[in-house]
Amino acid sequence: MAIGIIEEFKDFLKKRGGNVMDLVLAVIIGTVFTKVINSLVNDIATPPLGLLLHGTNLENYFIVIRHGKTPNATYHTPQEAQEDGAVTENVGSFLNSVIEFFTVAITLFLVFYVYKLIRKPKEKTEECPWCQADIPIGSIKCQFCTSVINEKIPPQYLRDTGEATSDSTANLAATSRDNLIDINT
Repeated sequence: MAIGIIEEFKDFLKKRGGNVMDLVLAVIIGTVFTKVINSLVNDIATPPLGLLLHGTNLENYFIVIRHGKTPNATYHTPQEAQEDGAVTENVGSFLNSVIEFFTVAITLFLVFYVYKLIRKPKEKTEECPWCQADIPIGSIKCQFCTSVINEKIPPQYLRDTGEATSDSTANLAATSRDNLIDINT
């Protein structure tokens, strides 16, 4: 039983090992990336912003909606207020989350932008004259509307354009008359 499970796991890794390793790598990088972004926001970005808005760290910026057990008490942190039973709006914590969101969004945009710049460029394309879809340069037929792109038909496949000699035209007319079926009889 256990040997069969081990063999199944080995087969799974052989067939999908690359995908599994990619997933493991993505989870590890995502975890580290999250720690770096949290540290950037909490330790670098928000302290100066909190100093400008409230005079202390942004996490300590809160509004007391209802005082707790001690009336008219002065609270320095949201934790002090909540320990006293006060109801607070933690504006600083919310602003911290918003800043963190935008920092992650901008960082991810920059990572994917750089990735797009350094990855292998796509093959060159041109516009189909019939459906305006992007098709590879040198295509003879559009992959979307299946129209033949006339300018690209190789010369050996072009039909006769009527520039035949008069001898060949006369022979063609004589042959076609002989192959006609008389429907009156």
